[in-house]
Amino acid sequence: MIRIAACSLVVGTWVFGGLCSATVAAAEQTKPAASPKLNVLFIAVDDLRPEAGCYGNTVIRTPNIDRLAARGTTFLRAYCQQAVCSPSRTSLLLGRRPDTTQVYDLQTHFRLHLPEVTTLPEHFKKHGYHTQGLSKIYHGGLDDPRSWSVPHWSPSAPGYGSPKIREELRAEQARLREQHGGAAERVLQRDPETGTPLKVSQPKFRARGPAWEAAPVDDDELADGQTAKRAVEVLREIKDKPFFLAVGFLKPHLPFVAPKKYFDMYRREQFHPAANPNPPKDCPDIALTNWGELRAYKGIPQKGPLTDEMAIDLIHGYYAAASYTDAMIGRVLDELDRLGLADRTVVVLWGDHGWHLGDHGLWCKHTNFEKATRAPLIISAPGQKAAGRRSNALVEFVDIYPTLVVLCGLPMPEGLEGTSTAPLLDEPDRPWKTAAFSQYPRSGAMGYTMRTDRYRYTEWRPRKPGPLLGVELYDHQEDPEENVNLAGRPEFKEVVEKLAAQLKAGWQGAKPKTATGAE
Repeated sequence: MIRIAACSLVVGTWVFGGLCSATVAAAEQTKPAASPKLNVLFIAVDDLRPEAGCYGNTVIRTPNIDRLAARGTTFLRAYCQQAVCSPSRTSLLLGRRPDTTQVYDLQTHFRLHLPEVTTLPEHFKKHGYHTQGLSKIYHGGLDDPRSWSVPHWSPSAPGYGSPKIREELRAEQARLREQHGGAAERVLQRDPETGTPLKVSQPKFRARGPAWEAAPVDDDELADGQTAKRAVEVLREIKDKPFFLAVGFLKPHLPFVAPKKYFDMYRREQFHPAANPNPPKDCPDIALTNWGELRAYKGIPQKGPLTDEMAIDLIHGYYAAASYTDAMIGRVLDELDRLGLADRTVVVLWGDHGWHLGDHGLWCKHTNFEKATRAPLIISAPGQKAAGRRSNALVEFVDIYPTLVVLCGLPMPEGLEGTSTAPLLDEPDRPWKTAAFSQYPRSGAMGYTMRTDRYRYTEWRPRKPGPLLGVELYDHQEDPEENVNLAGRPEFKEVVEKLAAQLKAGWQGAKPKTATGAE
């Protein structure tokens, strides 16, 4: 039985360990947690796709993520709501979808449109928790002071290990600042009370170094090492109070910089370019990107595909950076164990979205394909019945907020748009959602995508009234890599019509019948 704030927790008409009436359920769901409270260790990893041993990857070295999975639940089909940093993180931390948050870019703070919304950490703060954020939790420059009990902390490490690269980058930044007459970005609007930036400009320039580096440094000379060190210090400081500690790791986000020893974990011949380097057959152009994020880095061509040598270098760098972050996660988990906190701490680890590694000729994120929208999610809760199991249930990042509320016995706030996954920690194979939903904006359009048990269905809708700009259908039973778009084929007409109706019904129509959502 999952231990939840030292008391039985009601979830809809369920109690872990037995059934109860809906009347009792409604009453219990609103009760504050009894003391002692369960802590939350909330680990965010930037640009980590579901590549780990616990996800079946036999090449990557992720022993610490894997040991967390061994004592928790690994969600094999977890989906972000928009495959780019700020919209995804905002959606997760507010428990609301992008069309509600109105955050689709990297320049808009959610409080511009939802000034009074209660964030996930803020909800814990309001119910007696010490809440603290380290490194990247919200998108950089768009932190939310109301979420934290103490000011947010960020590492001060350089982006590269080599002094030569750092000096070249400083010189380029100075040149660009002079050329453009000031900083790359400026604040366009601030909260009049807190001074928090609510809207920033698009960057006028970017100074970038190489896309990867086997850095000649120790772990703590880079940002994620500093973050792990600070997390250990904070755990020691707050161990005697109920806490919600959010720890953000920056890698494997570009550039793929990690201490050289993590590159040395791998042999170059272990890596190969993607086996499907071409766009899906009959795929509409609007679904694709030119992966400008990667092209901004030194040495990456501005047009056309990468050479096989470049692709292998980048995949090697991605794996090395992921293994570096895994080691830093291990330091934090070790301290949690050493302090005797593991048996009263819920640990959730998530990557903010997936990442293309040359599949379909794509790199980075910024799409509605499976590789961009599917992301890692592992939840470990004290006393869960199915520890070490994997779940194929369709779950979404908006589900994390209500899940933690349920696990820690807090009252459920109004307005959440997800479903608590707590029942899956005891029964990972139980019937669950019929679909997961994501979206991605393009110029003049919004692409809405839906993953069902078998299919991925996507509609590219114009912002103004008019016909669809593109439709995609991928059969994951026959084509798990999404290499052939079936939407235009006559024999799939009925499938498209059925899925179009399901997409129109939206997330409300896909909720599981056997569990509460965020009611």
